[in-house]
Amino acid sequence: MKKVVGRFLIGLLIFVVVAVASGAFYFKSYLPNTVAPKSFPQVDGEIQVSGLKDKVDVYRDQMGVPHIYATNTYDLFFAQGYIHAQERFWQMDFWRHVGSGTISEMFASQAETDAFLRTLGWEKTAEAEWEQLDSASKAFLQAYVDGVNAYIKDKDATELSLEYAILGLPILAPNYEIAEWTPINSLTWGKAMAWDLRGNMDEEIDRAIFLKTFTAEQLAQIYPPYPADHPVIVNKIGDGESASTSQNASTFDYAQLPLDQLAYNASLLDGMLGEWSSEIGSNSWAISGALTDSGMPYLSNDPHLGIQMPSIWYQVGLHCIEKNDDCPFQVTGFSFAGVPGVIIGHNDNIAWGFTNVGPDVMDLYIEKVNPDNPNQYEVNGEWVDFESYEETIQPAGGEAITVTIRSTRHGPVISDTFGALKNVGDPDDEEFIPFNQRAGIDLPEQYVIALKWTALTPSTPFEAIWGFNKAQNWEEFREAAKDFHVPSQNLLYADVEGNIAYQMPGDIPIRKNGDGTLPVPGWTDDYEWTGFIPFEELPYTLNPEEGFIVTANNQVPPDDYPYLITYDWDYGFRAQRILDMVESAPAKIDIAYLEKMHGDSYNDNAEFYVPLLQSIDWRLPKAHQAIALDTLNTWDYQNHADSIPAAVFNAFWRALLRNTFNDDLPEELWFSGGSRSNEVSRNLASDPNNAWWDDKTTEDITETRDDMLIKSFIEGTDELSEIFGEDVTKWNWGDMHVSIFRNETLGYSGIGLIEDLFNRGPFRTNGGGSIINATAWNALDGYEVTNVPSMRMIVDLGNLNNSLTVHTTGQSGHAYHPHYDDMSQLWADVGYYPMWWEQESIINDSEAHLVLVP
Repeated sequence: MKKVVGRFLIGLLIFVVVAVASGAFYFKSYLPNTVAPKSFPQVDGEIQVSGLKDKVDVYRDQMGVPHIYATNTYDLFFAQGYIHAQERFWQMDFWRHVGSGTISEMFASQAETDAFLRTLGWEKTAEAEWEQLDSASKAFLQAYVDGVNAYIKDKDATELSLEYAILGLPILAPNYEIAEWTPINSLTWGKAMAWDLRGNMDEEIDRAIFLKTFTAEQLAQIYPPYPADHPVIVNKIGDGESASTSQNASTFDYAQLPLDQLAYNASLLDGMLGEWSSEIGSNSWAISGALTDSGMPYLSNDPHLGIQMPSIWYQVGLHCIEKNDDCPFQVTGFSFAGVPGVIIGHNDNIAWGFTNVGPDVMDLYIEKVNPDNPNQYEVNGEWVDFESYEETIQPAGGEAITVTIRSTRHGPVISDTFGALKNVGDPDDEEFIPFNQRAGIDLPEQYVIALKWTALTPSTPFEAIWGFNKAQNWEEFREAAKDFHVPSQNLLYADVEGNIAYQMPGDIPIRKNGDGTLPVPGWTDDYEWTGFIPFEELPYTLNPEEGFIVTANNQVPPDDYPYLITYDWDYGFRAQRILDMVESAPAKIDIAYLEKMHGDSYNDNAEFYVPLLQSIDWRLPKAHQAIALDTLNTWDYQNHADSIPAAVFNAFWRALLRNTFNDDLPEELWFSGGSRSNEVSRNLASDPNNAWWDDKTTEDITETRDDMLIKSFIEGTDELSEIFGEDVTKWNWGDMHVSIFRNETLGYSGIGLIEDLFNRGPFRTNGGGSIINATAWNALDGYEVTNVPSMRMIVDLGNLNNSLTVHTTGQSGHAYHPHYDDMSQLWADVGYYPMWWEQESIINDSEAHLVLVP
């Protein structure tokens, strides 16, 4: 829940000091040593479990990864639910409260967030999804639900997780009761992920703010088109010869934009799911056997998500002892705690990975309200009634709150509960401009704003996931992908027959008018969605002639693709570096080289700016600054943790972004880093007299590029002197760029005694933003890691038992458990452990064997 938690835990510190005389002992000794172990699950021996049909074997390997063997599908998913609840129930419980808009039942201050979530109606959408699932999908979910409930039944809260001991304190939610798990709880998680990966809404509001002051030409400089020298994912849709990977110089007619772009602010959910960041992305690549040492494909994947504790992923193997039509699963990989099946991984014939597409699938409609009847809105000249209903929010320890939810034909009215949509900004600010003036739209006298979003139409990505789990070839995989409606993902594929392939799925709207970049009138049909891009016309490729496929959130289709997907792709620096490494491999590509690729920390910014720094005739004021400058001469541009020049350059880069843009841009548009800042700065580097270089705060002076480079280098090295002292030999990137894994809720309390229970770190970390090893940092806040490769996976299609993986923290969600954080240092070092497939290897490496019996 990020920093939001601190708002309502301030009083907890008073409670600790006043009500608990031995507060330090309670938090540092009693909770870790006495309470925490109560939640550690039984992983050895035999447990009799009501509801099972037959015996289930669960082997946990040395990393705590469970491999489940069952004779039937019901028991397989029952056991997965049981194991998830054993290891991650607090995480599951919190996530379901986000999905249902009931967070305030745990943390009372979140009633406003609950109102917004109820308005979006994730839970109601999930209920509709449940009703339309086929019988097989319902059976998978029900078996999983039965397993979760079998574990939590009759257990005290602290037997499920240590966090409940804190939640039960009088200042929070002492009367909180844990409810049974339901299928709806699982389905709502799909909505939360769709929101987290939603796409370009933040860029659109940023454009709106930008165009208050600047011209369309300046907008094009700060929001440039996708670069012509970076690759697209699909060079030619289908199979056959490739088209050019180059892009047109412009993919967006900025001059035609009005004074606004879409005004939308998702801040209420930032605390729950993490702030939207352009660094939420991923890498994946598939290499055909023509380029590998084994003659068979390799598939690599590392999804980039916000840093958190525990890991968003839970690794698991699901094995039918005898694979048949009634029990068709032989699959291993990464799951979400709370959902049955394997999200990313491989089965006995195919492997798959995900990266985010980020299509534009959300539109805002301005609805004209009847001035004589506020319960009606206009549709094509006629007044029609809003759909409306009431929701009751019950904050912990507080009075019930009733909210009225209204919807139009387009979707929920979000301006009722989300006032920021009506007037973006602070009305007390003398530069404040109301929403309608920014939009350049003649608004009705009375209006509301409704959201149309593909995720609010009943459909669940998990039907596709279960299809992937069972698929035996490309045709079956692609057929399953038809059910992957939202959030649209770049689906990478490889199989044991030697094929590699790619499919983009999802409901991508076709608009009658407009391009989805600004709010539109909702009172006519002029701006309706006329349908979705047909699945058969979505980008895909099978066995491209290049012999590899690279996806890194970069532009998907070739230049001549007839449909709009989005204008806001990642700018392709990671994709280009991956492509370069594949094409420049010194020999046939093997697993060691794929590991090197995952860990590659090459800084593209340095490639452009270090030569510029070296070309300046320097007169540095301090001796250690000259030493720091000299370290760049032999730097290989790798952001390694022990690198002195990486520290020097990144401190310079942070200062350069600040000095170049902060004097011109409003604060909400200051660059925090990411691929767009890389592309903007790359373009400016070749124009030393561009107006953006000039410092507007100085009078009678017009600064040039080199003036800004000198100023920023001096400021950057001054910052490093404050951090490390003036001995440059003690400077290094890893001490600045650390990963701290924080509990999603209590880990942001601001109270050290509580944070120390659940948070782990710091871990010195290689990499950076827009780098293959994508450990991003926010240049506005410092150098601490904000987004990470949430797991790394290398699948060997020639020998599945030879596959490798790692994720960020550990399998266990229980603080102080041996598997709570045993992966973190391995992850930071870009290390791996075996992704066992063969049962003999699993048993030989097992640390525990649990038998579940009816």
